[in-house]
Amino acid sequence: MTIEQIIAKIADHYPPADIALIKKAYNFAVKAHDGQKRLTGEPYIQHPLHTAFILAQLNADAPIVAAGLLHDVPEDTKYKLPTIKKLFGEDIAFLVGSVTKLSLISYRGQERYRESLKKMFLAMAKDLRVILIKFADRLHNLRTLEYLPEEKRQRIARETLEIYVPIAGLLGIWHLKWQMEDICFRHLHPHEYQELLQKYEVEKKLELAQYISRAGRELGTALDELKINHEINGRFKHLYSIWQKMNNKQRKFDEIYDVFALRVIVPTSDDCYRTLGVIHSLWKPNNNRFKDYIALPKPNGYQSLHTTVFGEEGRATEFQIRTPQMHEQAQYGVAAYWNYKEGNKYQLTPNLHWTQEILALQKDNPDTQTFIQKLQLDIFNDHLFVLTPRGDVHELPLGATPIDFAYAVHTEIGNKAKGVLINNKIGRLDEILHNNDLVEIIIDKKQAGPDLAWLKFVKTSKAKAAIRQYAHRSALVRLAKLQSLRDWWK
Repeated sequence: MTIEQIIAKIADHYPPADIALIKKAYNFAVKAHDGQKRLTGEPYIQHPLHTAFILAQLNADAPIVAAGLLHDVPEDTKYKLPTIKKLFGEDIAFLVGSVTKLSLISYRGQERYRESLKKMFLAMAKDLRVILIKFADRLHNLRTLEYLPEEKRQRIARETLEIYVPIAGLLGIWHLKWQMEDICFRHLHPHEYQELLQKYEVEKKLELAQYISRAGRELGTALDELKINHEINGRFKHLYSIWQKMNNKQRKFDEIYDVFALRVIVPTSDDCYRTLGVIHSLWKPNNNRFKDYIALPKPNGYQSLHTTVFGEEGRATEFQIRTPQMHEQAQYGVAAYWNYKEGNKYQLTPNLHWTQEILALQKDNPDTQTFIQKLQLDIFNDHLFVLTPRGDVHELPLGATPIDFAYAVHTEIGNKAKGVLINNKIGRLDEILHNNDLVEIIIDKKQAGPDLAWLKFVKTSKAKAAIRQYAHRSALVRLAKLQSLRDWWK
C-alpha cells in the first residue's frame, strides 16, 4: 500500500488543502515509525496506510483519514499526543487519543469483557468517528492474523465476533462486518470453513450465477419496456452467514435456499415500488417473505424492499430493490453520513436514536454489569416496528409486548395501561407483538400504577425500570404510613 493509492482513491472528492493534510500526516507517521517492523516483516507504516485506505473506501473526510495514519503514533513511538495536537490540531488529536484509549481494553475474563464493551459503546455514542477508525485498524490486523501465535489468533478472533461485529451490525457497516466475520470464521473453525468454501465457492456458485443471470435478463427486459433505468446484480451470502444459518436452524448446506439474492438498483423510491410490481407480475410472490424497509427503515437506517418469489423451477428467489443512496447506506451504514455535521461536530443520523440511549443507560446504570445487561437486552436484539393509531412508529426488541410499547410511548401510558387493541382486535397485555402491528393502549386514569406481575414478561429496560421505580416509591409510601401509624399509637 502507498500514499499515492490513498490519494488516488480520494482525489475526486477532496480539495487540495485536504490532500496536503493527508500527505503531512503520512510524512509524520513515516518519521515516527521509522525502523519499526510488523510481524509480517514489512515496515510498520504499512499498517497505518492500510487503515487509512479502508477509511478512504468508506469516503471518510481528511481529518479521519489523517487520524487513521497517525492512530498508533502515541502508543508505539516517542511522539505523544501533545505533539499530534500541536502539529495537526485539537480534532485530530482527539480522534487519535480516543483510538489509543480503546486499544488499551483487555478481553480476558468476563469482567474485562464487559468493561471492553462498555468503553466501545460509550466511545461510539460520543463520537462515531472513533469507532470507525478502530474498525479499520482491526480489519487490517485481522488480515494478518496468521502471523500471530495460535492462542492469540483465537482470542482476537473471538473478541472481534463478540464485540466488533455486533457493533458493526448496529451501525449498518456491512462492508466491514462481513469481512471481519469471514476472517474470524476461517481462524476459529478452519475445518468447517474449508468444507463450506469447497461446497459453496466451487460446487454451487457457478450454478447460482447462471440462474441469477437468466432471472436478471428477464427482469431487465421488463424494466426496459417501462423505461425504468436499472442495475441488476447478484448478491451471495458470505460463508459465516451461511454457517450460522446451518447451525441455528439445524440444516445441511443443501437445505439453505436463500444463499443468494438479486439486487436491483433504480433511480427513485417510486421506481422501487414500480419494480416490485414488475417482479410480482413475472413470478408468483411468497406473501410471507415481503419486507418494506423503505417505509419502515431498520434502526441503523437501512432502507430497501425485500421480496421472495417462486422463480424458475419453483426456486425461491429473493429480490432487494433500492435507490443508489439506499445502496450506499446499506454498504457503509453510518459511514454514508460522513458529511452530515453541524459546525465542527459530527451529528448522529436521525435513524440512530439508540446511540443517545446508550449515554442515558450509562447515566442511570454506572455499574458495568448492569449497564451491559440492559444494553444487550435493548440494543443487541433485533428490532421490530410497531405503529400507533396516528401512524407514529416505535422501535422495540423482538419479543416485546404491549406493555413495552406503552412505556415506549410514555411512562404514564405504561403506568395506566389497562388493556390493548392489536390491529383493531382485543389483545392481551403480555402478548408478543409482531412487525407492523397497529397497537392502541387502553388506559384507566384511576389506576394507581403498574402491576408488578408485568415484570415477568416485559422485555425493555425502560419498562422494567419504570415498574420497579413505581414499586420502590409505593414501598416507601407504605413504610412512611406505617411509621406514622406507629408514632400515633405511641
